[in-house]
Amino acid sequence: MNSSSAPKNLYHPEMPKAAITAVGGWVPPTVLSNEILEQFVETSDQWITERTGIKERRILVDADMTTSDMAVLAIKDLLKRRQISPEDIQLLICATVTPDHVFPATANIICDKLDAKNAWGFDLEAACSSFLYGLVTGAKFIEAGTYDKVLVVGVDRMSAIIDYEDRTTCVIFGDGAGAVLLEPTEDETFGIQAARLYSDGSGRHFLFQKAGGAFIPPTIESVLNREHFVYQEGKVVFNFAIKRMVEAIKNVLQDSGITAEDVDWLVPHQANLRIIRGVARMLGFPEEKITINIQKYGNTTSATIPLCLWEWQDKFRKGDNIILTTFGGGFTWGAVHLRWAI
Repeated sequence: MNSSSAPKNLYHPEMPKAAITAVGGWVPPTVLSNEILEQFVETSDQWITERTGIKERRILVDADMTTSDMAVLAIKDLLKRRQISPEDIQLLICATVTPDHVFPATANIICDKLDAKNAWGFDLEAACSSFLYGLVTGAKFIEAGTYDKVLVVGVDRMSAIIDYEDRTTCVIFGDGAGAVLLEPTEDETFGIQAARLYSDGSGRHFLFQKAGGAFIPPTIESVLNREHFVYQEGKVVFNFAIKRMVEAIKNVLQDSGITAEDVDWLVPHQANLRIIRGVARMLGFPEEKITINIQKYGNTTSATIPLCLWEWQDKFRKGDNIILTTFGGGFTWGAVHLRWAI
């Protein structure tokens, strides 16, 4: 696309905007229901449902598969829908907190398994906000005119880092993958209109994985102390998440010059149904405008938002105003306003 015909960007009028032009997803076939969890941890379907809204989650049990394999299956679904080949992809951003290895990047492994010969890639980790961070990052490569086909995949195998003896966390998380393709828009009214991303490292002690990094390298003691699993102080996270997500959404609405009444769909991170409803209530979003699948998949961390886009894409209409919002450990959070271009 030459500069004279490129659509304008909200912040940089001479640059194109990035739009989602295809979505793909995949979840493992194995269902871990609340009734199954009742058999090996002190909990109940009623307790889990009332506190989280989750009835079941999907778990990857195939010993020959891992994070990169789930991503590949989601991307293949996307490529089929868009009718393009892996060789058309120029950049792949893998948003995940459960990479195949500390290094090399899981994005590189995905490109190899896809046979995406013309793509380079990298991993981006921002806890449950990883996908939204990756989406905005990928959009910048489109806006700069560097690439015209950027894949962002949100994927996590949370079952690999969950302590199934800890009822405060094992009831929440599941496995899955969702991917989106970003391309330049031909119409400046479509695509990503505004984005606000935030972080606050002072919250790092309330939701994190204690061991496995350079601060506490893996040792026999760290394994025996079960420090390689997700740790969360739910009450602190709950209150902070609602407040910050509401603020982020208000800011992107203001940036775009629209109101909550103009929004057709709210696509929130699926961490807890009470958090989702709390955010919606404070902003005046009716539940029929909210994408919710936490009851089926639980919290798939980096995959929740793209999996919602994947499941709801047939209900979206071209031109719909869609708000994406997230909150994650660390703390990280943000919101994006986009106009649906498919």
